[in-house]
Amino acid sequence: MAERELTLTASLRPAALDARRGIVRLHPEVLTALGLRPGEPVRLAGRRITAGIAVRAEPTASRGLLYADDLILGNLGIRDGGQVTVAPAPLAAARRVTLTGPVEITAAVTPEMLRLALLGKMVTVGDDVSLLPQDVLPDAAARGLVEAARRSLANTVGYAWTSTLLTVTTAEPEAALVTMDTVVGWRDGQVTHGSTAADVRAGSARPGPPDGPTGIVASSHDTGTVSADAAVTGPAPTAPTPVAADTGPAPNVEDLPGLRAQAQELTELLDLGFHHREVLTRLGTAVSLGVLVTGPAGSGKTALVRAVAGEVGALVHPLWAPEVAALSNDSAARRLREAAAAVRAGGPALLLVSDVDALAPRDQPGPLATVFRQVLAETVRAGAAVVCTSSRPESVDPALRAPALLSLEIAVPLPDTALRREQLTVLTREVPLAEDVRLDEVAGRTPGFVAADLAALTREAGVRAALRQKDAPTPTVAMADFAAALEVVRPTSMAGSADLELAEVTLADVGDMVEVKQTLTESVLWPLTYPDTFARLGVRPPRGVLLYGPPGCGKTFLVTALAGSGRANVLSVKGAELLTKWVGESERAVRELFRRAREAAPTLVFLDEVDALAPVRGQATDGGTTDRVVAALLTELDGVEPLRNVVVVGATNRPDLVDPALLRPGRLERLVYVPPPDADARREILTAAARAVPMASDVDLAGLAGELDGFSAADCAALVRESALAAMRESLEASTVTAEHVATARRRVRPSLDPGQVAWLAAYAEQHATG
Repeated sequence: MAERELTLTASLRPAALDARRGIVRLHPEVLTALGLRPGEPVRLAGRRITAGIAVRAEPTASRGLLYADDLILGNLGIRDGGQVTVAPAPLAAARRVTLTGPVEITAAVTPEMLRLALLGKMVTVGDDVSLLPQDVLPDAAARGLVEAARRSLANTVGYAWTSTLLTVTTAEPEAALVTMDTVVGWRDGQVTHGSTAADVRAGSARPGPPDGPTGIVASSHDTGTVSADAAVTGPAPTAPTPVAADTGPAPNVEDLPGLRAQAQELTELLDLGFHHREVLTRLGTAVSLGVLVTGPAGSGKTALVRAVAGEVGALVHPLWAPEVAALSNDSAARRLREAAAAVRAGGPALLLVSDVDALAPRDQPGPLATVFRQVLAETVRAGAAVVCTSSRPESVDPALRAPALLSLEIAVPLPDTALRREQLTVLTREVPLAEDVRLDEVAGRTPGFVAADLAALTREAGVRAALRQKDAPTPTVAMADFAAALEVVRPTSMAGSADLELAEVTLADVGDMVEVKQTLTESVLWPLTYPDTFARLGVRPPRGVLLYGPPGCGKTFLVTALAGSGRANVLSVKGAELLTKWVGESERAVRELFRRAREAAPTLVFLDEVDALAPVRGQATDGGTTDRVVAALLTELDGVEPLRNVVVVGATNRPDLVDPALLRPGRLERLVYVPPPDADARREILTAAARAVPMASDVDLAGLAGELDGFSAADCAALVRESALAAMRESLEASTVTAEHVATARRRVRPSLDPGQVAWLAAYAEQHATG
């Protein structure tokens, strides 16, 4: 029993980074009273006993509360407001942990990825845990491991990994901290998937699941305690074990819609290198079997390689680059050489290196990247094949693309609507679909989705159908289930992006502005919706539009309506958000924004307050940061790399401050003036704003609109809102808004439009229209 313990009241108030990550927050004085430092484990006792990691709460937090998420409260067996006894827990390293989970997760997630997802968490037998990695880490190297786990889980599982819960079936000891030395595996009946301690001592490892990165689980040690630093990263294994060959069933090439051309190219290369070298010898030449496969996360790169390997009869030796990069340099180099030796041992074989950008990064290659290049060159010269995959090819060391190394690059494209339709057909082959299911419509509503996302969508639709038809003898998946799944499943390429909240409005809901809506339809919706028509007519669609006008006149609302009208992903960025004080980071943020847009295409990129992002060059006093950002933006919009199925919409009320180079044809070439509303437009705005407000019969919105000269669209909406508040001030039981309430609001709400600015913008618009 611990020497110090306190009884606190549980409060369900997790911070964003704490949710489902095994974190509890305590007042600083409570931590001191318990003799704890932030990041140390605590023993929690409610109806059940569990453990967590204690983190400092805000100084304004209550001293009598323990702040936790729903997962920890569930493990304690209590609800919000229940009593919890908190005490320090011994810092013991988990030697071995096994878990159970949904079959689609256990089949796809390797023990190595599972260990990184649990790294730095306290696990207790019988607890539920999530795959969300621990973000409160004191070590920079461990943060890199967490990011690698996050990317790999998104690649392998899709969006479902963020909500999946697993159950701890065994742990040695029963409550311990997961480190890099912990042997982690799946428990399915009496079979554990992954490396056991006996396997590691014997110097062999069972292959991981057939579809995903696979590597060796680090050996366990007999020590029961670890230091605070080693608790997060763990000591590196001293004797890494060679990679085992992947002997699982290979996917069929016919089940990979959209990848058949890439599969044929890779098949021809490997078949020639493995089975017809005598022809090359007679011709006095040779073939290099180094290949780099690139494509969005979750697009099927690994499945493509494994399918082709099955076609040519080659054995696949998988290697997960982030795990190798996490080892010490000596251990990682030994691991690479042993893996290459296994591939060269005999027979057609290929080394599959997943997420190679973690092993040989472009910015800081390091000594490990040099070793990898040497191993790669030796393996390719020996006649074996090395296939590397990456979802971020721009982050891969350019030296790997040398002719003697990765001489061939195969790109896996983002699927268009037709390919998504094919993929859905394959994914729903065994799913009983209702008669109302229209896969064409589902494919049209999933822009930016890759194969993993569509698989997650299908799973989520099946779960919705199961919840709806628990007692049905022949349950089916209906179109409503897919519609419900689309509300929660987002494309992997949009993860972490500031995507615009899509409201249930379209351009039809925008009052008046007939010419503005027509221009936006032609310049924004047509390129995103009908790219084939532009290609057929041999013209390049407009690249971007600049909306300008007085504040509050509906520029952002127009973009929201565009997002609701078109079937496209939307990335919303305020101009100043991309600017930082660090040299090179602002330009990197611009490149990252457009990389996400390309991966999620068709995409609408909305740059609000674009004058802050791209001011006229040569006038800034920030050391040239904004000038470099403008150059990066111009390059992305109209550079060498094509920007297909991406339309950029900028918004500003100061078009004169935007760099002129950004407004030429091929960039933000269409300038659209959004004028202040006239009487007819104000009437429509008031009608739309009052649609859900019970107006009395004495309220004349048409007459009111004629009196609101100088009011913007935002002012009109504020007037309706203030009228409802006036009714509430009079009586909280009020059921209607009368003309008297509107008159009261009219005295409170004042027009916000500046007549001088409106006149100047109108003159600017006339000048632009006349050239």
